[in-house]
Amino acid sequence: MVTDVTIIGAGLGGLTLARVLHVHGIPATVYEAEPSPAARAQGGLLDIHENNGQLALADAGLMDEFRGIVLEGHQVMRVLDPDGAVLHEMPDDGTGGRPEVQRGELREILLDSLPAGTVRWGHKVSGVRSLGDGRHEVTFTDGGTVVTGLLVGADGAWSRVRPLLSDATPAYTGKSVVDTYLFDSDTRHPATAKAVGGGSMIVPAPDREIFAHRERGGTLHAYVGLDRPLDWFDAIDFTDAAATAARIAKEFDGWAPEILALITDCDIPPSLRPLYTLPPEHRWDRVPGVTLLGDAAHLALPNGEGANLAMVDGAELGKAIAAHPDDIETAFTAYEREMFPRSAEAAAFGGLDGLADLGVPEGSIDVLTGR
Repeated sequence: MVTDVTIIGAGLGGLTLARVLHVHGIPATVYEAEPSPAARAQGGLLDIHENNGQLALADAGLMDEFRGIVLEGHQVMRVLDPDGAVLHEMPDDGTGGRPEVQRGELREILLDSLPAGTVRWGHKVSGVRSLGDGRHEVTFTDGGTVVTGLLVGADGAWSRVRPLLSDATPAYTGKSVVDTYLFDSDTRHPATAKAVGGGSMIVPAPDREIFAHRERGGTLHAYVGLDRPLDWFDAIDFTDAAATAARIAKEFDGWAPEILALITDCDIPPSLRPLYTLPPEHRWDRVPGVTLLGDAAHLALPNGEGANLAMVDGAELGKAIAAHPDDIETAFTAYEREMFPRSAEAAAFGGLDGLADLGVPEGSIDVLTGR
């Protein structure tokens, strides 16, 4: 019989697992490296899909709380060309199935739904080793340890738990994203605010793109993507915000000024996010007592599915454990059997060709891709 589940990582997937287990009366302990819930910003907007992320929230019994944080009207999506012309706009008529929420607010809902003490903050894992018979010892950087018979790695791209199951390591994709923010955009950056519109905007081109969305309070959060080797970015001094913005903007020379302003007028220093992935068909043979979820299991390029998949993983694993509390290996096997193809299918979505799935006319895609 399950007595306690040890979860490494308090991201959306790990917290969803803990919550679904709690709904079924199964205790869990989540160990998180960050010292507190407010230790760092939790990213921007997430579109939570009715066919996966929302189902996970329903399993967690949190749909009412979820609806309370939805940003109404933010499902607008527009596609611009580099000159600033609108090639396609998908309006938000209230019937869309991908409402937008702030990642931090969604995480807060999950945290608030758990019993006090479920998450142990400031527990950074330094290593994990097998003790045999499905038991594992987790060691933390402060020297503490915990031994568990049911271990779940929800600890992201550079998972410390993954090596128990797989030799796979994340590989650089050849693409990195530079994050920028413009605050109070309707007053301070009106032309750019108009270009982005009421929801999300993408300006795609071969080997580069700019994606931006409108967060609460008129904040514009942009993701500036460039297909460049890591040493190209290493040559940029990201401690010099002005020089960094100028160097990145140079790669978009000739683009409309209201679009370029997402780079040149950023209100905080740009930050670099190299993009790594695991093989799209990543899987492993069953190892007793341990499994993975979210990016630890199936790290892929950002395509709107990552957070949704992590929450579905958490919910489905929680339900599998609840269905087989006396046979954890049956629970893990059932979970992995469904998770592997689900994540592989999701990894295939996205990129410029994925614009067709958002309703962008084929002719506009041909213009943007140079086909």
